[in-house]
Amino acid sequence: ASCSVWLSEAQTEFKRVAEENVTLPCHHRLGLLEQGSLDIEWLLHVSETVQKAVITYSGGHVYDDLNEEQKGRVSFTSNFLAGDASLQIISLQSSDAGKYICKVKNAGQYEWARITLKVVEKPSKPKCWLEGELLEGKELSLQCHSASGTAPISYRWQRLSEDEERTEHLPPTSRVNISNPGQVLLKNLTQMSTGLYQCIATNEAGQESCVVQVTVQQAQNIGMIAGAVCGVVVGLCLLLLVVRLTIRRKEKKRYEEEEAPNEIREDAEAPKAHLVKPSSSSSGSRSSRSGSSSTRSTANSASRSQRTLSTEATPHLTPPQYSQKETEGRETEPKKVDYANLMKMGATLVMVPAQSRAFQTV
Repeated sequence: ASCSVWLSEAQTEFKRVAEENVTLPCHHRLGLLEQGSLDIEWLLHVSETVQKAVITYSGGHVYDDLNEEQKGRVSFTSNFLAGDASLQIISLQSSDAGKYICKVKNAGQYEWARITLKVVEKPSKPKCWLEGELLEGKELSLQCHSASGTAPISYRWQRLSEDEERTEHLPPTSRVNISNPGQVLLKNLTQMSTGLYQCIATNEAGQESCVVQVTVQQAQNIGMIAGAVCGVVVGLCLLLLVVRLTIRRKEKKRYEEEEAPNEIREDAEAPKAHLVKPSSSSSGSRSSRSGSSSTRSTANSASRSQRTLSTEATPHLTPPQYSQKETEGRETEPKKVDYANLMKMGATLVMVPAQSRAFQTV
């Protein structure tokens, strides 16, 4: 009866950083027993009840595509037939972490190795941002956070020099949030608080950092900027108002120039008096001539009154020159009357208003 012999090595632990390569050792002395019956198997225990085959050798063939997540990243490192069945994993991922078992069987004898692999990820590049007002006397919060990485991740803020070649201490008024180390509160901001601030996220796998610029502004500068903006707005409003008033003034002037020829002009001053000789029986021929003359004068006056009324009723149809000439004619017409002869004939002085010139008293 054949007997089985189990040989086991002490369990070891490996810790590697993600994206690195690792070699898990497994050595045996069963390769020279029977070449055709040698079996090698690597298993990954994801949990107590779940395990996956990583790579195997059986029947003279190597099978390295058993696990889809590790396909193309696992292989034997050396001559596994001669006794070195170590496993190499490249480009480590967090899913590669777990307990690995190497089993070697040949001619009824077994050997195995147990290895625990831990894969740690360094923090992802953190994000830095500011919360608060960048004004003198105000408070400002510096925030920093890494989206991924193996816990625990520690955060540390520091101030950089202008050339970024050396680090400086944070301002004395700064306070670190104990419950959230990625947050630093800057109180009572001053111009001395202006500068570059760097946050460093660190864990056992490595570190990453980010930088943020802090520029504290003076309150009076903000007031001056606001006043300048208001002044520009008021100036534009006044300019628009002046332009609008100028345009309206020009339109009004053009309207008055267009309407000036159509305004009704006042009549010229009426003649002072008309002397009309009364009827007399002593001189028949003179009375006849005077009557005919008075009749013609009355007719002429009526005609002139009708023209005047017609001109007043239709001011838009009568040019200013015609009205002026007619007025001049009326003013000079009484000068043709011989006052001396009319007084000898016993004429009576009669005042005729301009409005009723057509109805003269004879």
